[in-house]
Amino acid sequence: MAVKQSFLAGIAAAALLVTALMGTACAQDGTTVEAGLLTCRAAQGFGYILGSSRVLQCTYLSSSGASESYSGSLSKVGIDVGYLGSSTLMWAVFAPADVSGLGALAGNYAGATAGATVGVGGAINVMTGGFRNSIALQPISVESNTGLYVGAGIAAMRLESDDNDM
Repeated sequence: MAVKQSFLAGIAAAALLVTALMGTACAQDGTTVEAGLLTCRAAQGFGYILGSSRVLQCTYLSSSGASESYSGSLSKVGIDVGYLGSSTLMWAVFAPADVSGLGALAGNYAGATAGATVGVGGAINVMTGGFRNSIALQPISVESNTGLYVGAGIAAMRLESDDNDM
């Protein structure tokens, strides 16, 4: 139990550090702002030793209060062993000030992932991509999981807008 708590504390500390560094870099650059919060629900699934893929349903809440729906998939390549119940992933969204509008988060993202679950666990997924590879997704509340799982490697995510007004 102590190992699991230490691992989760390490994940939380790394997430806070990455978020703080990203916020500092964005503030110095002056062109990137925290645009909102992306919350995704990932379907349950198995890690097949070297990779996995899970379906996503997401909601983006912009800093102005507008809400958008997205669907897509999250794929992982690397060490990926075990079973994960459905889980929730949350990211702070950082984007150039001139990137806005319905469907702006649609696109392909890539980054690093690491996590472990024994009953209850967590993971970190840090990604960039989207509109001209200019959108950064930084974990703030990281992924919460249930199941029996260990994984680390490269993650790829595809998002498509579900809003018909695009």
